[in-house]
Amino acid sequence: MNSTTIDIPVEERIVPNQKRKFQFQTYVSSLLEKVCMDDMKKVIHSIKLGIALVLVSLLYLLDPLFKQVGENAMWAIMTVVVVFEFYAGATLSKGLNRGAGTILGGGLGCLAAILADEFGGTGNAIVVGTSVFIFGAAATYFRMIPKIKRRYDYGALIFILTFSLVVVSGVRADKVMALARERLSTIGMGFFVCLFTNVLVYPMWASDELHDSTASKFRKLADCIEGCLENYFKIIEETEKQPSANVSSCKSVLYSKSSEESLANFAKWEPWHGKFGFHYPWDKYLRIGEVLRELSATIICLKGCVESPKQPSSRTRQEIKESCKIIGSEVKQILRELGESIIKMKRCHATILILPKLQFMIMKLSLIKSPKIEDPQTGESIAIASFIFLLMEIVEKVEVLAKEVEELGKMAHFKIK
Repeated sequence: MNSTTIDIPVEERIVPNQKRKFQFQTYVSSLLEKVCMDDMKKVIHSIKLGIALVLVSLLYLLDPLFKQVGENAMWAIMTVVVVFEFYAGATLSKGLNRGAGTILGGGLGCLAAILADEFGGTGNAIVVGTSVFIFGAAATYFRMIPKIKRRYDYGALIFILTFSLVVVSGVRADKVMALARERLSTIGMGFFVCLFTNVLVYPMWASDELHDSTASKFRKLADCIEGCLENYFKIIEETEKQPSANVSSCKSVLYSKSSEESLANFAKWEPWHGKFGFHYPWDKYLRIGEVLRELSATIICLKGCVESPKQPSSRTRQEIKESCKIIGSEVKQILRELGESIIKMKRCHATILILPKLQFMIMKLSLIKSPKIEDPQTGESIAIASFIFLLMEIVEKVEVLAKEVEELGKMAHFKIK
């Protein structure tokens, strides 16, 4: 009996493994690229700090400079160590706060020291104690006001420290002004070195980081929505255990509030550079970030609904599969468009192009009728209703995002497509 042998090409036999290997290599390469980029920025920042310390140390090492500043050179070194930050905006914020706090605290401290010296004896102690109490308590109170704490907390701290040191130093009034002038000049030298090395040499802009990270969150959340919907309907086609949806991106967005507020604060201190001018609406980025966190929380709830042990039957889900998948695909596309609108700084025209689509989706979801349930006690009707409700909430959050992004485009004068 003759047997026929069919040769299967090697490429066809290894296609599935090759595909998985390719996906893994792509993921690893993108991860390594991001890590290398972050590490490179850290290396550059470390090098810049080293250069700044070398430059400011010349005040000690070179005799002509040392004769001019003397032992006060340590204030310049201290300023570099304290003020030099990763982002240019943070360096400017700290430097200007330190300068303003030093000038104001030193000036008022000198006046209080001169007044105390005029009284002499017991009157000196009374004036010093009273002035330290009044200005220290007042500055501490202002530090607790949210707006002042957010932008000027470091300056208020330096004011309290400088004022107290000047007043209680015991230096005679005729020497206070000279000492304050010398220290202020060395602090200014340290700040100038920080400004030169951090702002003018390969600066790291907080505004760029906030802009790019906000735009990337739209793509991340779009992928999470797509993953949840695929997992919800996957069991219809494959009789296997339903896999868990990956919503790690949603969790990272959910916990990004503090970093966004810090970046927005630093961005407000940064000068005009690149595509960002003065009075750029950074507060609108915080509002968009707030809505994105609400959306990520809803997606996490949708994941819980999808992975609940009390799931409708495959036949029941099949009846709403087509409508829900179409809506999910549209939502994903809209989120990507909104993210691209921000990253490319082009207006999205949400009122004309996007909002009608989203409103139609909401109406379509509200008209979806729960399939006929044979056994109401199984909870299938509640599960289906919960899924549709959460999907509707997602569409409504995307609608709010579209309005916010359109308003951002108007406030920031994005280019018209």
